[in-house]
Amino acid sequence: MKNELLTIGPLTVYGYGAMIALGVIAAWVVTELRAKKLRLSSDHVFALALWGLLGGLLCAKLLYWITEWKSIMADPGFILDTLSDGFVVYGGILGGILAGWIYCKNKKVNFWKYFDLVMPSVALAQGFGRIGCLLAGCCYGKETDSIFAITFHESEFAPNNVPLIPTEIYSSVLDFAHFALLLFIASRKKKDGQVAACYLIFYSIGRFILEFFRGDLIRGSVGVLSTSQFISLFTGAVGIIILILRSKKSNA
Repeated sequence: MKNELLTIGPLTVYGYGAMIALGVIAAWVVTELRAKKLRLSSDHVFALALWGLLGGLLCAKLLYWITEWKSIMADPGFILDTLSDGFVVYGGILGGILAGWIYCKNKKVNFWKYFDLVMPSVALAQGFGRIGCLLAGCCYGKETDSIFAITFHESEFAPNNVPLIPTEIYSSVLDFAHFALLLFIASRKKKDGQVAACYLIFYSIGRFILEFFRGDLIRGSVGVLSTSQFISLFTGAVGIIILILRSKKSNA
């Protein structure tokens, strides 16, 4: 795979950035369409998208630096060197949710309705984002002898000329399937908050399993678990708790 898709003069279009942009646009369109159907405010959707994006980027970067604390201790300049790359998805998810909660609290709008509205679109955006990972060669899998492998030749991240488990492809497929499943659940939910809870549960399970096949484990670990697996235990538990509690509450 090649991350540099197109070069026009001094401008270079990178696959990772292009897929992130495409994912954000797709998520925006889907969220707007569903908001109209559910008669939710388009103004709040725009504001939540902006708050979520900013909060997500900030926390994704902060969590990356936390996992790379040894590199920062050895060379504080590592922070400036990684301003434009190096993000942790879980940080983006949690940061986006926190920013959305703060916005809804400040504007006195129903957080759970908009939480349910947004999360299927988050899964959709993640599906495109993982295609970007494939183009860049990041988030790569372990070496494998299986016929289901991918070999990079020009990646700045993954080992080149080595057959690897295509974890980026598996992640993307799971994210798109997750999106479809959440839309199905949303069409049949009984209480606000159930869709968002299911997102946390399903994503945590999928991420926990996929981590066993990832080869880029320099991202840190907690005991025998990777950092993302450790976080998955908590986000999955939170999802279960939300599902139980919200199922008992009235829509208010």
